[in-house]
Amino acid sequence: MRAQRRAAMRDGFNAVRSGLIALGIWGVVTGVAMVKAGLSEPQAIAMSLLVYAGSAQLTALPLMAAGAPLWLIFAAGIIVNLRFLIFGAALHPFFRDLSWRKRLFLGYLSVDVSFIVFMPRFADALKKGTLEQHWFFIGTILSSWIVWQTTSMLGIALGTIVPVSWSLEFGAVLALMAMMLPYITSRPILISVAASALTAWLTQLWPLRLGLLAAVIVGVIVGMWAERLTQAKRTPLKAKD
Repeated sequence: MRAQRRAAMRDGFNAVRSGLIALGIWGVVTGVAMVKAGLSEPQAIAMSLLVYAGSAQLTALPLMAAGAPLWLIFAAGIIVNLRFLIFGAALHPFFRDLSWRKRLFLGYLSVDVSFIVFMPRFADALKKGTLEQHWFFIGTILSSWIVWQTTSMLGIALGTIVPVSWSLEFGAVLALMAMMLPYITSRPILISVAASALTAWLTQLWPLRLGLLAAVIVGVIVGMWAERLTQAKRTPLKAKD
């Protein structure tokens, strides 16, 4: 059993390995941004460890710097991260037998890329909640957490050195693109990404970054529709054969 766990964790690490460099760049940018927003180093470290959500952190920082009320900061962060409700609903069949404490801890460690590599691999599995599935997922999220925290701490250390004129926020966007593009491996995924991107562009002026939530919802719905359409086209061919 120990060998199976190690093998599954290794497979999980290998699945996200191509995205860890981009994740690390994003971590450095977020670390620098926290210091530039006026947080002290201890405060930035605490935010990195407790929040551990790059998009929510980058959303909250300008509001914090502008002196926005606390409820607005929390509301903006929650709205940006509402996509994890969708992720959690999809992952629930695989982890429902675990205690709520373990599920809460796995939820804290979860990141977008872990969901992206996990679901295509196990979504059609006849049996859900296996040892392989659990430890594969742990391999993806644990390696991502280590890389994020390490690079975020590096960014915090560099925060007082890096000038604002470098515009590292654009680097974070490029890092996210580099992290996600290798996982666009099928037509349904491509259609989903295109729909999500179009929605994000059309809703970019919405308040509290609600456009991000709309883009996630539209991307998931369109992706599911495209996947079902693709399977429907394949089914008659198999029946005919």
